[in-house]
Amino acid sequence: MNIVTIGRGHIGNGLATLWTAAGHNVTTLGRDGGDASNADVLLVAVPGTAIADALGKVDGLTGKIAIDATNIYAERTGRFTSLSEEIQSLTHGPVAKSFNLNYASLLDQVAAQRVRPSSLYAADDDARAATEALISDAGFDPVFVGGIDRARALEDLGWLLVAAKGDAPVFYRFAVPGEL
Repeated sequence: MNIVTIGRGHIGNGLATLWTAAGHNVTTLGRDGGDASNADVLLVAVPGTAIADALGKVDGLTGKIAIDATNIYAERTGRFTSLSEEIQSLTHGPVAKSFNLNYASLLDQVAAQRVRPSSLYAADDDARAATEALISDAGFDPVFVGGIDRARALEDLGWLLVAAKGDAPVFYRFAVPGEL
């Protein structure tokens, strides 16, 4: 799969490293933007307040599957229900929300876990298969929570995860009893 990460921070670079190791062709774009015309999937990994600016510097976005890994810990503008909705307004393609609840500082430790950690995600139907594949290829078990209308719930869950973790980043795991 051809993947373009928009954002070269810890999440963008961390996932790019994992996906490259899994055999994907990954291009990372930073503050100067670039071209995403050849991408099958976009990863949007910028601060929630920087979405419009970051995507405004990238060509070739229209109709692409976008995985939204953004978070927002500031006041929302109120224009969009979720950050995923904002991304979709700019890409005009299917969107998924994922990786926003996975700690970037732990990405290099995913493969060393006794059991695969989870990654919660919400997705439009047309983004679901690619998102599940990329979650798995990054070493996580995908946990589907519903359509993209659930993206806001995943964004709001970030506050709870930060409050619950204490001083250390954590992996989380959702599993059906008997499947551990």
